[in-house]
This record gives sequence, C-alpha cells and structure tokens, in this order.
Amino acid sequence: MDRLSESFGEREVTAAERETLIRGVFRRVARRYDLMNDLMSFGIHRIWKRTLAWAVDPRPDQVLVDLAGGTGDVAHKLAGQGRRVIVVDPSDAMMRVGRETRDHRIRWVAGTAEALPLPDASADALTIAFGIRNVTSLDAALADILRVLKPGGRFFCLEFSRPLGALRPVYEQYNRWVIPRLGAAIARDPEAYQYLIESIRRFPDQEAFKGILEAAGFQGVRYRNVSFGIACIHIATRP
Repeated sequence: MDRLSESFGEREVTAAERETLIRGVFRRVARRYDLMNDLMSFGIHRIWKRTLAWAVDPRPDQVLVDLAGGTGDVAHKLAGQGRRVIVVDPSDAMMRVGRETRDHRIRWVAGTAEALPLPDASADALTIAFGIRNVTSLDAALADILRVLKPGGRFFCLEFSRPLGALRPVYEQYNRWVIPRLGAAIARDPEAYQYLIESIRRFPDQEAFKGILEAAGFQGVRYRNVSFGIACIHIATRP
C-alpha cells in the first residue's frame, strides 16, 4: 500500500476505493467548498494561499501548473499578463465552479496527480494547495510532478501540518468537533468533512514530508510554517 493508504474499521481501502471516495467528496461539496474554507479557517486560508503565490513569485512567459486546483483560487493569484496558468484537477464539478468565477486566462484540464496530462519538462513551477494528502498514490504523484517540471523547476506544496506547542490539542479538538458540524450545517455533508479531517490527521508532519520529498528525488527541500504550523509551505526543486 502507498504511504497515504486509508483504513476504515479494520480494513484498508484499495486505491480504487480511495479514488472513488475522494472524487465523491469533492463532487458533493463543490458549490460550497470555498465558503466552507472561509468558515473553517476564519478566512485565514486566503492569507496562506496569498503567501504561497508570493513564494512562487511568478514571472512573464512562465508556465505555472496548479495541481488539484479545484475552483482555481490559487491559480487566480498566479495569473497575469504573459503567464500560462493551468489548473489540473480530477473533479469536473470543482473546475466548473472555477470557470464561472475565476480569471479567464486560466486553462482548465481534467487529470490526476499520478498521471498529469502534461508534457515532460514543461512547467516552470507547480503548486498544490491542500491536495497532496488526497492523492491515491503519493509516490506516483511525486514522480509525475518531477517529470512535468523543467530542470530547475520548483514545487510548492501548501498543506495542513502539525501545529506547534500548546496550540496542538486545541486545534485537534476543533477539527474533531467543530468542522464536521460545519460540514453538516453549511455543506450538508458531515461525512465528507469527517474524511477530510481524517486525511489531515494521517498526513506526515513537516520533517517527515521533507524526507519524503528528498527520497523522491527533489533537491533544496525546505519548508515554512504558517499560523504556527497549522499549515506549512514545502518548497523543492527538480535537479
């Protein structure tokens, strides 16, 4: 099984079952996904994503890929004159919402992290925000990200991580009790948000994910905590 395999009860789900589960989650919550992000994070996710875009520092003539880009909130921040910004996401429902509301210069492509529908060495930078923990195979996804990046191209991953110090138990209780209830009240899908919380809990911490990126073949791997480690921006380079 891949590093991010899930278990339900005493049985581990297969890769196919996990993919079906994840796609169902995002299909059901697509219309309320951005609203739920605002409520769950008190709007702070917007600051995290803006910080991610600043770290990318996009330039004219670059090809920028936002993987698991969903409704395009990160891609919208990367878009600009002379840049080619591509959202790759397996959820047509999420991208449909994005097409209705985001920058018209964004290109929307259906695809998965494990088999990106892009040529070798074609991207100057690839971002993924709160999506890497939902891939079916982390090893396959990182290998294909390396394939798509140009030599010297950079990978930026914004993901939930392990909060520092005394904040951790408060954060864990908030995730356990508040977010599923928000999912029930606003998105009308508490099970979907229970899954998302479980995926956060299972994801490797900052140092462990740094080691995974290095083992996958990335160089210059580093990370920056945001909001005391509630989330973390990992940055890595294709050799």
